[in-house]
This record gives sequence, structure tokens and C-alpha cells, in this order.
Amino acid sequence: MSVLNIGSGLFTDHYELTMAQGYFLSGKKDKRANFDYFFRKNPYEGGFVVYAGLENLLEAIQNYSFSEEDCRYLESMNFNNQFIEYLKDFRFTGNIYSAPEGEIVFANEPVMRVEGNIIETQVVESMILNVLNFQSLIATKAARMRLVAGDRLLIDFGLRRAQGLGAIHASRAAMIGGFNGSSNTYSAHCYGFESTGTMAHSWVQSFDKEIDAFREFVSLYPDSSILLVDTYDTLRHGVPNAITVAKELEKNGHKLTGIRLDSGDLAYMSKEARRMLDREGLGYVKIVVSNQLDEHLIKSLLDQEAPIDSFGVGTALVTGKDEGALDGVYKLTYIDDKPSMKVSENIAKTTLPGLKTIYRYLNGDNQFYADGIELVNYPVPQLIFHPYHPEKNCSLKGYANECIIEKVMDKGKILTEKSLDESAKYAAARLAQLPAESKRFDNPHIYKVGIGKELMGLRNNLKSEIWKH
Repeated sequence: MSVLNIGSGLFTDHYELTMAQGYFLSGKKDKRANFDYFFRKNPYEGGFVVYAGLENLLEAIQNYSFSEEDCRYLESMNFNNQFIEYLKDFRFTGNIYSAPEGEIVFANEPVMRVEGNIIETQVVESMILNVLNFQSLIATKAARMRLVAGDRLLIDFGLRRAQGLGAIHASRAAMIGGFNGSSNTYSAHCYGFESTGTMAHSWVQSFDKEIDAFREFVSLYPDSSILLVDTYDTLRHGVPNAITVAKELEKNGHKLTGIRLDSGDLAYMSKEARRMLDREGLGYVKIVVSNQLDEHLIKSLLDQEAPIDSFGVGTALVTGKDEGALDGVYKLTYIDDKPSMKVSENIAKTTLPGLKTIYRYLNGDNQFYADGIELVNYPVPQLIFHPYHPEKNCSLKGYANECIIEKVMDKGKILTEKSLDESAKYAAARLAQLPAESKRFDNPHIYKVGIGKELMGLRNNLKSEIWKH
């Protein structure tokens, strides 16, 4: 089910259409081109990124077209009539190669390759950056929380704090990163995961007495109630009232699912609440906490041995706090049967030319060891070089390897489809293969990403030719 019509031809930046029209009017519309998608820096000062958004993106590209309404709008913007006629029959007919959704990827790797005519590969740029940058950012944030939460439940509470409709894709990305559910009913419906929720303070306040609010709620939801206990006084009234109602439920053959803490010292409150519940034989009642949580606060709570069973995370998750965006870019690497590159005096800003793929090397424990980027149709490199400091190199002889780039779209048609659950399980499995030193929050190990000798040679030769001119 499509959430938004991001397959509309207008879901792009104006300058993309300006360039597309330029290609059309100058007779370049059939030139073949290749673009790479990559990002320049791992977010959160971390050691990895969870690649997310691919399935949404492929569906949007497959459906990308210009409706009559779209064309009328372009006409009102004074686009050329012949170009608009061309757009009326426009469909993406190119090929896309990509890492699988849920893959663990790293900075400066060409994780997506888009090939086709220059117009079709150009106009999808904004969509690619919009979808992949955002969902990968949120999935990575979610994965960081999963790393510290262990097997405890993580629930997305972020709809009300998200930047507009970004909440829909944010909830999806959170599932790929390892969350168990979301309060976002619309996103859950669209993408086939479970929505869940408790109650708000307004429910309690709508009754004269807190205990009456609890009793009414559990009478309506006797097997799934989580009571919010901090509306007035958590330990003197909220938890004792929850205990009373839990005992009443037991007499009727039901069990209270849990209580939720949404304010105060969550470590202290959860310990006291656990003690009070256990003293009354209610060890099965779970403790859920919320209120401005992120991976660092979750880690702090668990380091303090807070007896928390579930975390409801909102703002920090769906906004990707404290990173405004993943700095993904989309660069031309091949045009008219010739490799191309952007050159800069700063080698870090110089792009890698040509058609490339990525090989992942594994150590004897089946853990990720390094990634090598090489031109397609060349042997798997046994030696890789630092992209910016070629005097640094790494031998990979004897290491097992796998190619992590696969063809996912052929002539505009999606080749493989992966469910959200499959992507989430894949991400969890791949994250388990990433060494612990690359997953730590403080000064994570920089994972080895290098280029093969064929690619390095092409880059150096092409740069020399460009500078001659």
C-alpha cells in the first residue's frame, strides 16, 4: 500500500527538471549515464549505518510518472511543450544495483548504482536522497537503541513529535533498526507491523479518582492493560492503585500487563515500583518507561540496573536526534560510455569514477573484517588501499568474501521484494556480524573500507587527464 504518491514526477527538485529539459533540448536524452549513491560520514559519531528505505524507493521509481495534472503544472511553469509531451509517456527504464535493505554499510561506499539514460537517472536523484538518507538515519538510530536495550521491548512513540509526514517512514525505518512495534497506526497498517499503545494522562484526569480510571480501563481491556501511574503521585498513589486493580483482575481470571512511568527519576521510580509489585506477588506485571529517551539514557538506566522491561521512545528516534540528516550524495560516475568523476583539491571530495561493486571480507569467526570497492568485471581484490591515503593498504589474502551489491531493478522492473520483517531480521543478523569495537558509542573502531588497484588506477589516470585540460 502506498503511503504518499512519491511516484509523482513532481517529487523532485526543480533543478532536476531544468537539467532534464536541457538534456532533451540539446539532443542528449539518449546518452547513457551512471550515478552512485553514498554518504560521506557515519552519523552519531558512530561506526556504521543500517541501510534502509530501499523497498519504498524501488516501488516509487517503478511507478514514477507524470500525470496530466503534473504536466499542466509544468506547463504553467513555462517548461517547453515538446519536453512536456516527452514526459507524458515517461517511465524509468534503467537498472539499479544496490546493497540489500538492512545491510550494514559505511561511509564513502557506493551502496547504490543507478544506470540508464541521462534524463531518467537525473530526475530520480532527489527521491533517492530523500528516502535513503532519512530512513537509513532513523534505522541506524533505532539499531543503536537495540544494541543497548538487549532483548527488552522497544516501541516507537514518535508520531506526535516527528517532522510532519516523515513519521510514516520513520516508524518503518525503526522496525528495520530493531524496534518491536509503534504507536503509529497508519504506518503499521501500511507496512504490516504491529501497532500498540497504552493510555495518556488525559484518560486518568477525565475521572474523579485515579483508581476509577484504572478500573474502567482494565474492564475494557482486561488482558492488555498498561496503566500510566504518574499522573498525580507515582509511588504514593499511582503504583498502589495499580496494585489494587491488578489484584481485582486476578480474581476475575485476568492479569494486568504492565505499568508505565513517564516522568521523574526513572531509575529510582522503576526500582521502587518493582519492589512494591513483587511484594504483592505481581512479578509478572511489566514496567514500561518513556519520556525523552535515547540510546544514551537507555544505557544509563540499564547500567543502574533499573528493572525496566520496555522502552517507549519518541522524539530522539523519529527526528534522528542529534543528527539533522544523513549526508548522502548522488554523483555521476559514467557518461556516454566513459568514466567520469568530480575532482577537488581535497581528495576526500574527489569521487570514485566508473562502474563499481563492493566486496565484504569475513574473518574466521564470520565477522566483518573489511570492505573493498572495485570496478565491476575485475577480479576480487586481494589488496585494498585507503581511499585518501593510498600509502595505507590492507592485504585480504585468505579472507572469505561476498559481493554485497546486487541487481534490484532491471529495465524499470523490480526484481526482488523483501518484506519489512525480512529486512529487520536481515539487519539484526548483519549487525551481529559487525565486531563489537565498531558498535561502541565512544570512539568506535573505524571499519576498514578501501579501494582496489584497478579503481585506484582509473581514478588517478582520469584525474591527471582532467587536470591537463
